[in-house]
Amino acid sequence: MKQKINQFLDVMSNFLAYRKGLLPIIGLSLIIMNWILQIFPGLGWLVESNSLLHLGLILAIIGFMLAWAL
Repeated sequence: MKQKINQFLDVMSNFLAYRKGLLPIIGLSLIIMNWILQIFPGLGWLVESNSLLHLGLILAIIGFMLAWAL
């Protein structure tokens, strides 16, 4: 199990080393998508909980931290 996690982290590290802005762009697009979905009423818990906003913010922060580290 630990070996598979290590392999996954190695592959992700090599993938993100050349694409440093990918995670922040995905995070910002999720934040913009949340903003757009606020316009449409009746979408339920997705709009009320702002889950895309929170997920996008966390992903963008992690992306900036990884880009700085790599």
